[in-house]
Amino acid sequence: MTPTLELACDLIRRRSITPEDAGCMDLMIQRLKNIGFQTIRLRHGDTDNFWAVRNGQSAGPLLAFAGHTDVVPTGPEEHWCSPPFEPQIRDGFLYGRGAADMKGSLAAMVVACEAFVTEHPQHCGRIAFLVTSDEEGPAIDGTVKVIEWLQERGEQIDCCIVGEPSSSEHLGDVIKNGRRGSLGLALKVLGVQGHVAYPHLAKNPIHALAPALTELTTEKWDQGNQFFPATTFQVSNINGGTGVSNVIPAEVDLLCNWRFSTESSAEELELRTRRILDRYNLRYEADFNLSGTPFLTAGGPLVQAVQEAILTVTGIVTKLSTAGGTSDGRFIAPTGAQVVELGPVNATIHQIDECVKAQHLDQLKDIYREILRQLLASR
Repeated sequence: MTPTLELACDLIRRRSITPEDAGCMDLMIQRLKNIGFQTIRLRHGDTDNFWAVRNGQSAGPLLAFAGHTDVVPTGPEEHWCSPPFEPQIRDGFLYGRGAADMKGSLAAMVVACEAFVTEHPQHCGRIAFLVTSDEEGPAIDGTVKVIEWLQERGEQIDCCIVGEPSSSEHLGDVIKNGRRGSLGLALKVLGVQGHVAYPHLAKNPIHALAPALTELTTEKWDQGNQFFPATTFQVSNINGGTGVSNVIPAEVDLLCNWRFSTESSAEELELRTRRILDRYNLRYEADFNLSGTPFLTAGGPLVQAVQEAILTVTGIVTKLSTAGGTSDGRFIAPTGAQVVELGPVNATIHQIDECVKAQHLDQLKDIYREILRQLLASR
């Protein structure tokens, strides 16, 4: 058991289902205090957060590690090969809820900092940690609140490494240098309830919606660009009717989502959607919810350092990607920070028997340490 694996196991043992932290932050904070970090706890609602900073001895960037201690529910625990909060290493893999998403990354971050500070106690710039217990949930009292607090204090993150599991097949083969935006829509289309035998006395909202929905699902919202695929629209839920076959419903409800590139804006997508709905003279109520704007770190010192660190440790030439879902990077990037997501292979995240190759966590620690060396080592 290496120091990275030991800390990962200690974190996994804590049943930190969103928004519970279950003592994970206590472990991390104590380790960081031992190497000179100043820490501040920032609790909002039922969410635990902390910000920790270690000051160097000369000018340089503020490099932050960002992550979350909360995990998603396990599902039926009897379906796991071993209890999800009792970490086990089998056939070279560490099993447990959070092994990949993302307690393994948190352990690698802490141990990497311990090693780097030992080697470079008078390092340039500053190292920081931004950790929340609300990433897997609503994400309203976590990272976004810490960022607001930092901005009120005039604090600026220059570079940020988010420990989300970014790798596809091999550690470091993919890093996320951006993410698409996410725009949700709760749509209610109104009609007039009536008997199916007398449709002239009613108005079926499902029938009224159908042509508009066809247009929404076939609309070309944009073409994407060299970093982002074209914007996509999906209907995730549709509900209408009384549960019987002889009643025309009074309304139909839909939940929809756009994952959009930097070629579109939330305001533009809403305007175009309303124009389509209005063209069919629908009576409707539309509630748009923006959960994240697209962000991109096209290049710069952080991307270069991450690429070189991965090549040094693993021999892999990494691929830049903006695919996948959202992360807390969406709250950090708008401040002007360079943001990259770098973590383990994501093949089993949120699944039964979540696991990560044990060797990868030590390699990830080495990658994080090499990034610190490239950006903050004393000159």
